[in-house]
Amino acid sequence: MPNRLRAWLVPETPLASDSPNYLAPIVEPPARRAVRIELGVMLAVTFGLAGLVAALDLANALLAATPLNQQHVAINAPRSSVSLLDLFFQLTSVVQLLAWGALGLYLLWRAGIGPVRIGLDRDRPGRDLLGGVGLAALIGLAGLPFYLGARVLGANLDVAPSTLTDAWWRIPVLLVAAVANGWAEETVVVGYLLSRLRQLGWGENRSLLASALLRGSYHLYQGFGQAVGNLVMGLVFGRVWQRTNRLWALITAHAILDIVSFVGYALLAPHLSWL
Repeated sequence: MPNRLRAWLVPETPLASDSPNYLAPIVEPPARRAVRIELGVMLAVTFGLAGLVAALDLANALLAATPLNQQHVAINAPRSSVSLLDLFFQLTSVVQLLAWGALGLYLLWRAGIGPVRIGLDRDRPGRDLLGGVGLAALIGLAGLPFYLGARVLGANLDVAPSTLTDAWWRIPVLLVAAVANGWAEETVVVGYLLSRLRQLGWGENRSLLASALLRGSYHLYQGFGQAVGNLVMGLVFGRVWQRTNRLWALITAHAILDIVSFVGYALLAPHLSWL
């Protein structure tokens, strides 16, 4: 295995103190306990709770008489028959996701880890954009065949990225929802979680696996295939951040993937029966 590839796949653990990604470990027992409590509370109100709910949804689907691949689930679904009220419902979900990401940043900032430290600076917008496009292409090209194969095998539900009515606000809401998803997931599940686990002395591979498992867990409501696919995505995204420390690239890639999925489905589903 080439040394450069090996360095990506098997990073130095723990990180050397002269590494640009190094975070000083927290050694005082009260401080470590405080971080563990913070992590538990943070996950309990964000993606950890979402993972539990998704697991319960999957269990409920498995207990139904209808086979898994004949059941349907929508990611962006109407919440009211009144168009304007539904718009406000959708926007509250966007605000919640933005707040989750902001909470992760705030907690890191309180701990002395500013946004720049996790790769949310504006020094390399062009490279971050190109990196995001490349990551989105890599995950997207591999993900669609994986999803379709999982459905054929009966391991996935029929996932509709959007079932919103064709209102004037549908496409703008799907665009902001895609960006909010990327912001919340990558900020909390990668930037926040991996930084805090580094401070607790977790190795890079162990913390990467924890982050990827969390990402897979809150996609369980879509089926086993989607959970595994997102776990793999989490391994790729997490490792890229661990080696580059560029969170904007991950947020960009995630937003692109969701924009293509949400908006593409909304526009093409009426014309393509296999969607």
